[in-house]
Amino acid sequence: MSRKIVFDDDNPEWTEEDFRTARPASGLPPEILAAFPNTKQRGAQIAPTKVQVTLRLDLDVIERFRRTGKGWQTRINEALKKAV
Repeated sequence: MSRKIVFDDDNPEWTEEDFRTARPASGLPPEILAAFPNTKQRGAQIAPTKVQVTLRLDLDVIERFRRTGKGWQTRINEALKKAV
């Protein structure tokens, strides 16, 4: 089944210029931010407790954890903690 490309004149695809000039939502006026109450602002980590690494795992292991839904990477971390 092929998907048809949909063009929306009210919401066009971003150009390189759009990405270059984009600013974070935190710079918007408070009354505009209030219109989006589910938008969360994440602050800087005070004391990072995790380190980003590159790790090669078997495909079947990754697929099994991904099937468990959102948070699968955290569950891999928990499984590794139990193993050490």
